[in-house]
Amino acid sequence: MTTYNVGVIIGSISSTSINRRLAGALAKLAPQADLVLTEIPIAGLPFYTADNDGAIPEAAAEFKAAIEASDGIIIVTPEYNRSVPGVLKNALDTASRPWGDNSFAGKPSAVIGASVGAIGTAVAQQHLRSVLSFLASPELAQPEGYLQMTEGLITDDGDVTNEATAEFLVTWLTAVHTHIAKSLSTVE
Repeated sequence: MTTYNVGVIIGSISSTSINRRLAGALAKLAPQADLVLTEIPIAGLPFYTADNDGAIPEAAAEFKAAIEASDGIIIVTPEYNRSVPGVLKNALDTASRPWGDNSFAGKPSAVIGASVGAIGTAVAQQHLRSVLSFLASPELAQPEGYLQMTEGLITDDGDVTNEATAEFLVTWLTAVHTHIAKSLSTVE
């Protein structure tokens, strides 16, 4: 099976984010699905403004290049006020501009997230899917990944302590691999 290099965008810039722990778990489990996951950081991105479309800031150009160099993108998002965090929306706006230079166009994507609430990050993911659809990024539809994060479920080192959760994450990553393979085969 082909191994794909996948960029990971974590929608929280908090060093103690539970979604950062989830991303760490995905990175540890990814080799089982023939994926290599690499974080594409968003904390250093300037606020998007059309004023910079003529001369893209260096951090924004590097961010766009990292997306373009990836075979696919995984977005690991928390839910803030029933939507995506502002830093994540800023990153998506940065990647899709200037008009005509959308780094997400045709780039396969998948969304997952964790919350302490029972519905995980379902509402934020629905908003995010709407944005990704507009950005022409083919999205993984199933399986959906909404995790309720309980104390100790994922350690700070990215170890998943519940076998059923670890199995689900590997299944989800395998679906990401299949989605990327199908998406890239239609481009060739």
